[in-house]
Amino acid sequence: MLPPGPELFRAVGAALDGRGPAVLPLSPALPTRALRATLDALRPTHVNGVRHEHGVGVSPEVAVVIATSGTTGVPKGVQLPAAALRASAAASLRRLDARPGERWLCCLPPSHVSGLQVLVRSLLSETEPIVHDGFSPEAVLASGADHVSLVPTQLRRLLSADLSVFRTILLGGAAAPADLLAAARAAGARVVTTYGMSETCGGCVYDGVPLDDVDLRVGDDGRIRVTGPVLFSGYRLRPDLTAAARDGDWFLTSDLGSLAGGRLRVLGRADDVINTGGEKVVAAAVAAVVAEHPAVADAAVVGRPDPEWGERVVAVVVSGAPPTLAELRAFAKERLPAYAAPAELVLVPEIPLLPNGKPDLATLRYGLQREP
Repeated sequence: MLPPGPELFRAVGAALDGRGPAVLPLSPALPTRALRATLDALRPTHVNGVRHEHGVGVSPEVAVVIATSGTTGVPKGVQLPAAALRASAAASLRRLDARPGERWLCCLPPSHVSGLQVLVRSLLSETEPIVHDGFSPEAVLASGADHVSLVPTQLRRLLSADLSVFRTILLGGAAAPADLLAAARAAGARVVTTYGMSETCGGCVYDGVPLDDVDLRVGDDGRIRVTGPVLFSGYRLRPDLTAAARDGDWFLTSDLGSLAGGRLRVLGRADDVINTGGEKVVAAAVAAVVAEHPAVADAAVVGRPDPEWGERVVAVVVSGAPPTLAELRAFAKERLPAYAAPAELVLVPEIPLLPNGKPDLATLRYGLQREP
C-alpha cells in the first residue's frame, strides 16, 4: 500500500528480476471495507512488510498481482508473470520507437495495470519514471516527460495546450471519441490508442494492430480472444475463473469486436449489450454515435430496467447546450436502427469514472436522474 513513488518503483523492479517478493499494489486511499475484502480474497503473505495471517504465496514466475473487481465487485487477483510484463513492455517500446533514456510520466494509479506498465517500461528503458500522485494538467505539461499514458478524460483536459511536448501519448482505459483524437492531433499530439486489460499486461493492441507476437481472433460468439507472451498466468486462488477465461491457449475477453484487414475494432463489452424489446443493442456503439452530436462534449450509454421493453437505452451526456431527447433520437436514427436510439436522456456535468479511468457503470445505471 505504498504511494506512487520511488519505493514502489524499486519494489516492482525487485519483483521483476527475482530479488524481491511478488507485488500486489494497492492504493493507500482504499477504504477500509474495500481493503478488507481485497485482503480476504487475495490473501497476501505480507502487508507493507508485516506478516498477514492466512497468507498464501505465489508461483515463482509471478511478479505482480493486480486486483480487479470486474463486474461483480468481488476482488480478483490477476497474476502477471515477470516474463509477460517484460514481453509487453518491450513490444510497446519497439512499436513506439521509444529510445533508451527517454522518460515516462506515470500519472495513472500504479495499482492498475496501465500505471504499473509505465513503471515496467521505465525499467526496460533504464530510466527513472516521473511519478505524479494524481492528475494535474499543469503538472503533466510541465513534467518534461517524453512519453505519457492517459485515459480520455485526462487527455480532454489537456486540449488547450501544445501537446507536441510529448513524443507519445498512449491512450487507453476507455473508447476514445473521434472528436477527441482529432482535437488532440490538431494540438500537436502523437496519440496512440490502445486496447487491453489486466489479463494482457495492459495494452496489447495499438491503433487496432496487435503488438509483436500477439495474435487476435473473434469467435462465433463475437467475443475477442487474445494469445501471446503477454498473457496472465491465472486468477489468484480461483482456478474456476481461470478455466472459464481460457479457450485453449487463448484468453477469452468480455469484449465484442471485429477484425478486418488485420485491424481490430472493439464494439463494446458483451455484458454491456442492452436487450430492449427483444433487440440487442451494443451500448458502446450507441455512445459513439451520441458523442458525434455537435452539442455533446462527452457521452456514455447504459441499459436501465423497463417494465415494457425489458431494458431501455439511456444516453448520459455532458453538454453546455444539450439537445432535447427528440433531437438526439432523430440524430441517432440517421445512423443506427430505430430501436437503438436513446429512449432516455440524462445530463451530467461530467461522466463519473472509476479510478482506472473507465466509466462508473453502476452509477450511470442506477444513480442519475432523467431529463425531460
